[in-house]
Amino acid sequence: MRLTKHFTLEELTFSQTAARMGIVNAADGRIVENLRTLAETVLQPLRDHVGAPIVVTSGYRSSKLNIAVGGSINSEHMDGRAADITCPGMSALELCRAIREQGLPYNQLIHEFDLWCHVSIAPPGAEPMRQCLTARRSARGRVYYLNGLS
Repeated sequence: MRLTKHFTLEELTFSQTAARMGIVNAADGRIVENLRTLAETVLQPLRDHVGAPIVVTSGYRSSKLNIAVGGSINSEHMDGRAADITCPGMSALELCRAIREQGLPYNQLIHEFDLWCHVSIAPPGAEPMRQCLTARRSARGRVYYLNGLS
């Protein structure tokens, strides 16, 4: 199902982990609407702005899949309101900055481990927080977050 010109429901629900582990990662009506809003308000405008493909490495996650990948218990991925993305030819930081500088309605923008950009939208009817964070890993492997994009 096509959500926008460049984004489909299939790519926003596909997971290699789910496929490997036999986890069903199907989205229902409310989740599909959230994914459509994410694609229409953030992903497609970003794709149009950068003029290059936006690769979704993780979109919707069922609760079982979220546990399997070690996601947060409050992950916006489980609501269909978040995607982890990359863009060929751009660093993850450049991609995060492009979203912020365009003024897109993101709820949370996280530059994760210098590898990908996590972007989410607010719940329906709520104003976006526009929170920017950078995720890092300590020498002992623990994840911590810094305010801002770096």
